[in-house]
Amino acid sequence: MRIAQIAPLSEAVPPRTYGGTERVVSYLTEELVAMGHEVTLFASGDSVTAAKLEAVWPCALRFDSTLRDAMAPQMLLMETVYQQAHEFDVLHCHLDYWPFSLFSRQPTPFITTLHGRLDLLEHSRIYRCFEDVPLVSISDAQRRPMPNGNFVGTVYHGLPPDLLTPRPLRRDYLAFLGRICPEKSPDRAIRIARAAGIKLKIAAKVDRADKDYFETTIRPLIDGDQIEMIGEIGDAEKPAFLSGAKALLLPIDWPEPFGLVMIEAMACGTPTIAFPAGSVPELIDDGVTGFIVNDEAAAVAALSHLDRFSTAAIRARFEQRFTARRMAEDYVAQYRRLAVRARPALRLVT
Repeated sequence: MRIAQIAPLSEAVPPRTYGGTERVVSYLTEELVAMGHEVTLFASGDSVTAAKLEAVWPCALRFDSTLRDAMAPQMLLMETVYQQAHEFDVLHCHLDYWPFSLFSRQPTPFITTLHGRLDLLEHSRIYRCFEDVPLVSISDAQRRPMPNGNFVGTVYHGLPPDLLTPRPLRRDYLAFLGRICPEKSPDRAIRIARAAGIKLKIAAKVDRADKDYFETTIRPLIDGDQIEMIGEIGDAEKPAFLSGAKALLLPIDWPEPFGLVMIEAMACGTPTIAFPAGSVPELIDDGVTGFIVNDEAAAVAALSHLDRFSTAAIRARFEQRFTARRMAEDYVAQYRRLAVRARPALRLVT
């Protein structure tokens, strides 16, 4: 098939460090190319891909120090895709609701994967306005606030199987990975580690919007000894970071749409101790790839039972459920159904 992948411009594809959506777009794009599809990636010019790259902006907006209006490049992105839409069998958007109005005014079928939370009041009105746009959720839990949305399927994220693998390291600390923000609850992770008497290493990004929270709530709790702040890390550093951890702590306090860190830990054979919010019960097999707990005391208690987990068994469950090939095959099935409905007489290029 001739497939357009349309990524946000905020980060490169793949991102240099943090960037869940752009990372998933990269894994999907590369796997589709490996499967023999003709793929064009609309993204920033510093992206790296085996697909044809349509560079809409020279570099990721996050790193463009000359940028004064971040919306202008995004508008340019949508217009660029619109003008070339007739060249594709399907457009796959990762921009939430931004392209709905424009793309609904052209004949090429398009599908949108929603990567964020859907429980905000303003979302219900915008999605009702475009009730025929096909949507893909990244977990069934993500859909709950929008039960009448036009969801055509749920496709779980996947990783290349050789991207993150278990390393033969001594597991002697707890890990917190991702982003420092109130909804991820790094303060809970710190309290859990202290109560358990286990070292905690925090490999996380601090966004500008969360800087005050970090400075006032989290930084005072970091002593550099039992609680250590490492900062942002990329895929190259994650295998060692996760393989050296007894467990990943995920004491979230929000409706997590997916939580890529859970399957990254699985890929390294590391169990996750998580609170049962959002997608957690769908991704974590309780007692097999981690423990799902209801509070900090239960999390501390669970840490005394980590010896029941097998690195090999956790890795095997990752390979069964969360590879990039499985993700790409699921999306291709959606593309074909969408293209056939939109253009019954179309002869697809395979």
